[in-house]
Amino acid sequence: MRSGKAGFLIVTVIVAVCIMLLAGAFAVSAETEQVIQITAKRFEYSPKEITVKVGVPVVLEFTSLDRLHGFNCPGLGIRTDIPLKEVTRLRFVPKSSGTFPFHCDNFCGDGHEGMTGTIIVKE
Repeated sequence: MRSGKAGFLIVTVIVAVCIMLLAGAFAVSAETEQVIQITAKRFEYSPKEITVKVGVPVVLEFTSLDRLHGFNCPGLGIRTDIPLKEVTRLRFVPKSSGTFPFHCDNFCGDGHEGMTGTIIVKE
């Protein structure tokens, strides 16, 4: 009977250690990834200026408050549609520093051309 309890204890400890290691791995990856929430509505993004670092993974989480919008940042080679009231995630890793303009590329009415912003990538 004792060997059964000892075996159960060993398995329990191994499972607990594995869970802690996995939780630690997820925590590390979550800490190293910069998540930025962006809302889109006629005729603006909020925030319209985003600062990130070279080599640090970035996840842009977009939500449209009023209609279909687009997000296009040609200088970084990233683009997505932003459907109404859905979260759209766009992941990228900036490779060089600089200032990169972005804009809405789905026509949303008069004022559409002013729906712009900037991603600043620092060393």
